[in-house]
Amino acid sequence: MITPTKGISPDRALLAVGAQIAMQLDRPLTVSQAWAKFREWRESHSHTAPVSFGWFVLALDMLHALDVVHLHEDLLYKGVVDASSAQR
Repeated sequence: MITPTKGISPDRALLAVGAQIAMQLDRPLTVSQAWAKFREWRESHSHTAPVSFGWFVLALDMLHALDVVHLHEDLLYKGVVDASSAQR
């Protein structure tokens, strides 16, 4: 599931989907904006394997667990968010 397997094609593995999502985060985006940019990017690069919104969210969860993306004030950021400005 995280890496390609017999049942999961390389372009649907969570690491690949996560990398594709991370490439879209050139600026802070809402989850909906990131989903739309991700779908447009996959279509323009001829990735025909379907990726559901649930799979997209699993990839976001994986990226968050790996400390690649952060959600702050309803915006997704790639990289480090200044912890002093975040309310805990």
